[in-house]
Amino acid sequence: MIINSLVEVAKGVVKKPSTVEFPENKETLDDTYRGMHKLDMNTCINCQACARICPNQTIKMVEADIPTAFHKDTNPKLFPEIDLERCLFCALCEEVCPTDCLILTKITEYEVYDRRDLIKRPEDLE
Repeated sequence: MIINSLVEVAKGVVKKPSTVEFPENKETLDDTYRGMHKLDMNTCINCQACARICPNQTIKMVEADIPTAFHKDTNPKLFPEIDLERCLFCALCEEVCPTDCLILTKITEYEVYDRRDLIKRPEDLE
């Protein structure tokens, strides 16, 4: 019994580490991985489909005073604001978007000092 334990310890010593040294070495992600959201405000038609389909009510429509190519006027328009702390990364918002302006990228850096920084305004999602 003790010999078996010593053998397992010896295997663990010679085995290469199972973790990577982040941020120098980043883990390769599968093509189906879902990360940070990206919003193209030029193609967003403010349909609010993403906010309605979200099962966790993560997406809230907020005003953004950004004139875009689609919206020539400078009146405030509603764009999605995403709370990454509540997000399930289910990609329903991406699937339901008629203009494909909201997509999920492979960006995985979510390190913040304040939880409020996980709420991404439309300007932050570009």
